[in-house]
Amino acid sequence: DFTPYAGKADVVTGGFPCQSFSYIGKELGFDDTRGTLFFEFARAINEIKPSVFVGENVRGIWNHDNGRTLETIVRVLGEIGYKVYHPQLLDAHSYRCPQKRERVFIVGVRKDLEAEYEYPNVCMANYTLQDALKKGDLYPCDVPKSEGAEYAPKKKAVLDLIPAGGNWRNLPNDVMKAYMSHIDFDGDKPVNVQGGQTNFARRTAWGKPCPTLTTSPAQKMSDRCHPEETRPFTVREYARIQTFPDSWAFEGTLSSAYKQIGNAVPVNLAEEVGYSVIQTLNKSELGLCHG
Repeated sequence: DFTPYAGKADVVTGGFPCQSFSYIGKELGFDDTRGTLFFEFARAINEIKPSVFVGENVRGIWNHDNGRTLETIVRVLGEIGYKVYHPQLLDAHSYRCPQKRERVFIVGVRKDLEAEYEYPNVCMANYTLQDALKKGDLYPCDVPKSEGAEYAPKKKAVLDLIPAGGNWRNLPNDVMKAYMSHIDFDGDKPVNVQGGQTNFARRTAWGKPCPTLTTSPAQKMSDRCHPEETRPFTVREYARIQTFPDSWAFEGTLSSAYKQIGNAVPVNLAEEVGYSVIQTLNKSELGLCHG
């Protein structure tokens, strides 16, 4: 029950899984989405009636169910009294983050407010992994020491052969065939490699942004090996790549900490979106939307 918060919250935000909606295309409003967590997000907005809402989701929602999922989300939020701005795909690397990470944002402003919303402008700084883990403009000191996951000996032996910025294609042919046994080879040449599978046996590089972090630092399909040492990133390194402050504490087990960080919206990206929302709220308060 969200009604106790009615009229008490300026903003409602949420990230929700994007399962298919059972009744898409039948114009049933809320009933299109009943049984999904998006329905609960929409219900919270409907009961609280905030000035602005911000929805966030993975890139996959963009084309999920041939675009019908996103169309339904926008339509339902419009039906409950909001001007929904065209969803935007924002890359965290364009918003002061040393990581390539694309997420879809959906913002709406209550229709009775005389205020318009604009997504944040792209920032000029293009930070790299070195900016995340070393002293510089992004952080005032090198990354603090912390606990971290480890590779199994066999996997470490493979990743020892990968140069900074490289991946499985840099392996000797015999090692490559054994490590990438799920793909076909024509002699020593891999064939029919969907998407290049660049995240297998991938070692990061200091001078480039980190690839998108996942909830586990040592999964075979999403290797993110340290650029110099043959190991996964530690918890504090993971957190820095997501632009958390070093003072931020993660509770629970080691795997839980990685999951919390990997599921998060990068802090600096969230901050830029937050500033854009504040601008809209200020325009609403001051009646400056047309000036």
